[in-house]
Amino acid sequence: MEKKRIDDHEPGPVPSPRALDRFGFVKQDVSASDSLVKNRSAFENERIREERRVRKWRKMIGVGGSDWKHYLRRKPHVVERRIRKGIPDCLRGLVWQLISGSRDLLLMNPGVYEQLVIYETSSSELDIIRDISRTFPSHVFFRQRHGPGQRSLYNVLKAYSVFDRNVGYVQGMGFLAGLLLLYMSEEDAFWLLVALLKGAVHAPMEGLYLAGLPLVQQYLSQFEQLVREHLPKLGEHFSQEMINPTMYASQWFITVFSYSFPFHLALRIWDVFLYEGVKIVFKVGLSLLKYCHDDLIKLPFEKLLHALKNFPEDAMDPDTILPLAYSIKISKRLEELTQEYEKKNGKVVQSEELSEKHKFHESKGTET
Repeated sequence: MEKKRIDDHEPGPVPSPRALDRFGFVKQDVSASDSLVKNRSAFENERIREERRVRKWRKMIGVGGSDWKHYLRRKPHVVERRIRKGIPDCLRGLVWQLISGSRDLLLMNPGVYEQLVIYETSSSELDIIRDISRTFPSHVFFRQRHGPGQRSLYNVLKAYSVFDRNVGYVQGMGFLAGLLLLYMSEEDAFWLLVALLKGAVHAPMEGLYLAGLPLVQQYLSQFEQLVREHLPKLGEHFSQEMINPTMYASQWFITVFSYSFPFHLALRIWDVFLYEGVKIVFKVGLSLLKYCHDDLIKLPFEKLLHALKNFPEDAMDPDTILPLAYSIKISKRLEELTQEYEKKNGKVVQSEELSEKHKFHESKGTET
């Protein structure tokens, strides 16, 4: 029996128009005229920089991404440098699909997404509907109740909950899917979600959403150790005040900074995350603590916890915090910590993830 989709409902009222920023979010009221002038100047400078980046990127990826793999093989260091500087916003959707491996998944699985959305049922449907309005509520695309944004978000999340019933649906997934939908179609967003959670290029992420959130627990344990090693005084202060990463960093990993961080910073992090993997989440987390170190180390428990969830505006500047993040070298240590964690806690999560990944590829007749 065909299941009703969310777009069978009557659309809700259209929200009253308000000023939007360049990403489609409702602007905060700005009263000072000098701030407006400063914003216009910054916008113009960014526009000029963006035009230069677009020309370089179009030449690099070719029409529809046709030259991407060839260029990547020849000049990987150039690709890395340009991604770290920021992918042009008008090309972000396409480039994200190219660097994540999701474009290949889509091409190998024609008609699968439509089947999942229209003809399958999910036990998570009511949970998804309940949470949809909480995902980027200040963005124009998602604000209208039962509007096109909310319908698309429902469809992607419902399709994934059917595609991988072990994971189903967990609330934080809405921010991943929502972010992707701002840059690509439903079907493209779905396959990028699959690429991330099943590990098309990097380590599978579905452990972030499995029962008990096993991968979140692993990452937080590793992050706590990295804080002790890179910022020993702050690590000791956290211990004294009984602060652990579970209290402030869980959402960093579950939503890859898309939940409460400024959107322009989240996008820059996602550019690098899709290309380099989860290590950028650790690096950004460490760089935020390092940047605010001298202030954080003076604070008692309650103020410290508040500060860790409300970083100052200057720390949220991508051109300030990301170069600091890139300077932090943790790749080798992160591998060691992963091996130590798996030895201590077993490899159950990893084996389950790989098993599901192989099942998926075998069912589609593709190679892993």
